Amino acid sequence: MKGAILRNRIKPFMLPLAMILGVIFHEEIGYLSPFAPYLIFIMLFITFCKVKLSEFTITRLSWALLTIQVIGALAVYFCLLPASKDLAIATFVCIFCPTATAAPVVTGMLGGSVTRLATYSIVSNLAVAVLSPILFSTLGGNSEISLWSATLRIFMQVVPLILAPLALALLMRRFTPRIHNAISQHQSISFYIWSISLLIVVGNAVSYVIRHHENVTIMILMALASLIVCCLQFYIGRRFGNKYGDKIVGAQGLGQKNTVLAVWMCLTFFNPVTSVGPAAYIAWQNIINSYQLYRKSKSIS
Repeated sequence: MKGAILRNRIKPFMLPLAMILGVIFHEEIGYLSPFAPYLIFIMLFITFCKVKLSEFTITRLSWALLTIQVIGALAVYFCLLPASKDLAIATFVCIFCPTATAAPVVTGMLGGSVTRLATYSIVSNLAVAVLSPILFSTLGGNSEISLWSATLRIFMQVVPLILAPLALALLMRRFTPRIHNAISQHQSISFYIWSISLLIVVGNAVSYVIRHHENVTIMILMALASLIVCCLQFYIGRRFGNKYGDKIVGAQGLGQKNTVLAVWMCLTFFNPVTSVGPAAYIAWQNIINSYQLYRKSKSIS
């Protein structure tokens, strides 16, 4: 009992602690980067052990969030384009980027529907895989990369990471139900794995910003723009989620982004300095997530 109480008290501070350690030990953390995809896989597998295949349906909320993700990103891009193309691109990617693969984990911790969020995560990532090569070439991305190779690269970056742990969880539910049930009863493990993953992501982002610090003014503007759109996406997502029956799914589906993929998109298709926008988004979204988890733990206690 004392152990459970201690864990509940420590949990709200683990994400900020992971971010702080990521900043302090950013150079050493680079050696852990290859383990990040495996951590995400394990984390999603544990979370997906809670869901059933029959529960996966694309709802009106999914279409509403996807519309905001695509149309909203383009609207913000054209609004910022007169000021700076790099700023417009960085902010566009922060909105257009798909839902984070870890979002179902946080949604479950906050009491939202893991299945609905997992469904939207798949829809969001597939939409980005299909649309990004066309949009990126239209917006003046790297012309040396073909549409087909870009589509395949993005598809292979995100889809297997979502579908593979889901397939494994469903197979275990069917063929090894006792083991599956035991795993599904230990959902808290996902949170601690996520904390380690966050430490790695923050460390990598800090290392990149330090290496590319020559354009300080535009980097500050990108960080501020990513803060604004991060807050707006959580807010708008919550409002639409509340309208369609799950405000937590709406907020996390629209606000929690696959920032690792977003940074890769900027580095691959645009001026590398644009990656500062999604790199800063890593901090903003996890500050918001930490606050939400803190409030959730206080309401439980």
